[in-house]
Amino acid sequence: MRLAVLDVGSNTVHLLVVDAHRGAHPKPMSSDKDQLRLAEHLDRKGALGRDGVKALLESVHRARDTARAAGCDDLLAFATSALRDATNSAEVLARVQRETGVALEVLPGEDEARWTFLAVRRWCGWSAGRLLVLDIGGGSLELAVGRDETPDVAASVPLGAGRLTREAFTADPPSRAEVAALTERVRDELAPVAGRLRAAGRPDRAVGTSKTFRTLARLAGAAPSSAGPGARRTLTAQGLRQLSAFITRMSGPDLADLDGVSPSRAHQLVAGAVVAQAAMDALGVTELEICPWALREGVILRRFDMLDGTNGDDRSAQISGGGLGPLTTHRARWS
Repeated sequence: MRLAVLDVGSNTVHLLVVDAHRGAHPKPMSSDKDQLRLAEHLDRKGALGRDGVKALLESVHRARDTARAAGCDDLLAFATSALRDATNSAEVLARVQRETGVALEVLPGEDEARWTFLAVRRWCGWSAGRLLVLDIGGGSLELAVGRDETPDVAASVPLGAGRLTREAFTADPPSRAEVAALTERVRDELAPVAGRLRAAGRPDRAVGTSKTFRTLARLAGAAPSSAGPGARRTLTAQGLRQLSAFITRMSGPDLADLDGVSPSRAHQLVAGAVVAQAAMDALGVTELEICPWALREGVILRRFDMLDGTNGDDRSAQISGGGLGPLTTHRARWS
């Protein structure tokens, strides 16, 4: 079965096309990204502005056409923090469906944490024992812990790297006072959530996903992307502290020149490092293993888990828009 997953995030709109079937490893066929930075298009009242809506519509149109041309049997389309936060979210979602035929579902933050946890569990396997999973996005930080495929605790807090960069920093690079103030803020907001996760039991393995953790690990000496997704990559608390002392003195353009740093996200890296360090400290983590699978893979795995044998082999559905029904209903089909 060929499946398309459309992830509308705070920074990017990402279309991932995979070939997979129930019980199989999803094989990536193509990956397309639009750097929309939707969160930066929210106005003072929290509404997604005209330019942001226009860019979103164009991006979803392209993704739909790409999925159809690729011969996809299904399209799962979801949005995360930026549209979750937008005060005009319902209006924007209705317009997207009306003009593109694609039904975007806004994922609650806890569901983001659950599906990301599922992806990490499948990647690491049962031998990993109790897992702690951290995922830093553009608008939020997701955390989950548990021994099974469904976490015992799943949480989301508005501590994304992009959000904090916009809210906390006025200079590039930020001043020491701004970094210190942000660090204190993040620690305060994390404290109650960290307490819930610690109460669930000490993890056997701590894992970080997302572009932010991958970039921080690369700058701290982890293998480059050219080594492939199977290469073991880690980020230690000591390595992160040393790295943070270095990058907090660098401007966004200078960070963008470093190997492994995406130019479009370089300006968010300092805030991301603050969140990563505060989370590791609050949870008593000395080392994170970096996992290449995250939310999109979790959504794919969830989709196949919910198919029975007949539906799993059904290729008669045709793309006409679709939605993310498989996450919330048992047998959703293309309309």
